[in-house]
Amino acid sequence: MPDFIIATASTADLPREYLDRHHIPFIRYGYTVNDLPREDDCREESRAEIYAGMRQGDLLKTSMINEYSYYEFFRNLLEQEKDVIYLDMSEKMSVSFENAKRAAETARAEFPERKLYVMDTRCVSGGLGLLVKRMVERYEAGESFDALVQWGEEHKLKIAHHFTVDDLNYLKRGGRVSNASALVGSLLSIKPVLYVPDAGTLDVVKKARGRRAALKAIVEGVTHDLSRVDATDAGFVRDAIRKACPQVGEVNISSLGVVIGAHTGPGLLAVFYLCGGRQPE
Repeated sequence: MPDFIIATASTADLPREYLDRHHIPFIRYGYTVNDLPREDDCREESRAEIYAGMRQGDLLKTSMINEYSYYEFFRNLLEQEKDVIYLDMSEKMSVSFENAKRAAETARAEFPERKLYVMDTRCVSGGLGLLVKRMVERYEAGESFDALVQWGEEHKLKIAHHFTVDDLNYLKRGGRVSNASALVGSLLSIKPVLYVPDAGTLDVVKKARGRRAALKAIVEGVTHDLSRVDATDAGFVRDAIRKACPQVGEVNISSLGVVIGAHTGPGLLAVFYLCGGRQPE
């Protein structure tokens, strides 16, 4: 086993069972439910409870991780006398990332004999989770620290993200759409299709009339990329992708993490996959 650690954040949206089984430390983002503080524990039962509450009107707010919390997280890992590769969500989507970089500088000064690499993955949610899983596979196969960092940097922009949401009001609160767009979209049942480009932002690339049209737009986007190289909705998209791209291997369906879901609402559906490169159109 390599003499270093792969660590991540709860926003990788990986199941807690996976994180525990592969011994992946993760820092927990915080949030509030109706002003009561919580921490993202990555447990499926927590996600189910939160989304059920959101559908009943519970108000979620997220908060950034401060510099000292990152410092404590890094220090605890480096005290194990191992180097660390840390994977967090895209710098463009999280103001916490700057705190992570500053905390890493402090930790490196305290442990000059150790290596601590903080990667701007340009990924988010399940895209980040997919990058973590692929790097963990190589890590467990015995790949070296430097080789794994190089692989991650070379492949992070080959992880594509397609999203659609059920309720534009969540994106309105986060500043992704205007009040007017949210109102008109709700009245006309407009569902945005979103994509993460190389810059690591979250962009609206298409507006579809109705949920099923948005799901079909996601399938079209996925099959376009792969031609170059609620559970019912997820099953529809999975089956459509398998039919259009029979060369695709295993397709897993999992729930969205709480912190990302607070900004998108409980009706988000996303597809993440490794391809030849990101192509929003």
